[in-house]
Amino acid sequence: MSGMDLSDTGATITLISGLVVLTGVLGVVIPLLPGLVLCWLGVLCWALLGDAGAGRWLALALATVVAAAGLLTKYLWPGRQMRNAGVPIASMLTGGVLGVVGFFVVPVVGLVLGFVLGIWIAERARLGPGRAWPSTRGALAAVGMSLLIEFAAALGVAVIWVFGLVLTS
Repeated sequence: MSGMDLSDTGATITLISGLVVLTGVLGVVIPLLPGLVLCWLGVLCWALLGDAGAGRWLALALATVVAAAGLLTKYLWPGRQMRNAGVPIASMLTGGVLGVVGFFVVPVVGLVLGFVLGIWIAERARLGPGRAWPSTRGALAAVGMSLLIEFAAALGVAVIWVFGLVLTS
């Protein structure tokens, strides 16, 4: 059985980078970690410190474009979707504040729970008890859309890294 020679710096950097990219992809699903940023950092580490060929810079450039587009879209598209559904900015801000509080109070899922609860509380105060749910459902859909966008971008960065790894080896 042939193993990876960890005394080889390039192999070690590749292994560490791969673990960071994998952790990033998992970090999208487990909202405790900055998933997409970790994926990009794994590729950056591999490009800067590894001994891959010149194609590593192209892989890093493509990963940077995908990660930046993913981050931008992750925040802009769901916000627009919520505004189109009639959720006012004040309700989104309340959701954001409670999401941050939830992040520290309830590990792993607190950010999402706090955000949705914040939207529901703000919309209940604004619209009354019977009419807060449609806005909250819109917020849930926006959270789901944001998660899918980030997951797709993280997978895109991971695939770019794998192709870069294969093509520069």
